[in-house]
Amino acid sequence: MDIQSTVAQKLLQIKAIKLSPQNPFTWASGMRSPVYCDNRIVLSYPKIRSYLIDCLTTTSQTFGNFNMVAGVATAGIAHGALLAAALDLPFVYVRSKSKGHGRLNLIEGELRGNERILVVEDLISTGGSSLKAVQALEDRGCQIAGVLAIFSYGFDRAKKAFEAEECTLKTLTNYEVLIREAVACEYISETDLENLEKWRQNPEQWAAQFSETH
Repeated sequence: MDIQSTVAQKLLQIKAIKLSPQNPFTWASGMRSPVYCDNRIVLSYPKIRSYLIDCLTTTSQTFGNFNMVAGVATAGIAHGALLAAALDLPFVYVRSKSKGHGRLNLIEGELRGNERILVVEDLISTGGSSLKAVQALEDRGCQIAGVLAIFSYGFDRAKKAFEAEECTLKTLTNYEVLIREAVACEYISETDLENLEKWRQNPEQWAAQFSETH
């Protein structure tokens, strides 16, 4: 079995990713969604955590040379720090906004401004938070090797955003693989699969229709 399928299975196994087509979740943005992802749960499962860090380590080598790892606050911090430890590299993390006191830091950690950095995120939805972190690091004079995440919803919006910034994005697994594995292990039905595919094609329209019928 390939890495993408195995990672998807493990995330489903520990409910780091939950699928509920009939009773959607509400994201922080207010959007209704049949899927919810919180890869911080991985941190509580040592064997799966170690496996994912091994996968991140292997995949990180495909970005070419880099000499620092940066995590995106908040969920990307732990995964980035663990990867940096595995690679024996320095680590920093990028806040969503500057701290409101002290040195008013946006980036935490020692940064000279001449590093080539791999940015680590837990998941990619629109790509906004990751690319904001990339911009913050570039503003300090750093070069970006790319962004590495555990999971992506695979939205066209995110793909176009990364292409526009000429920033390489790689993930351990993605939504398409996830729902395929969810059907294979009977986590969801074929009917659920159709519903989940409609959501991925047009999340806003799917959510609006759900609200109208409930």
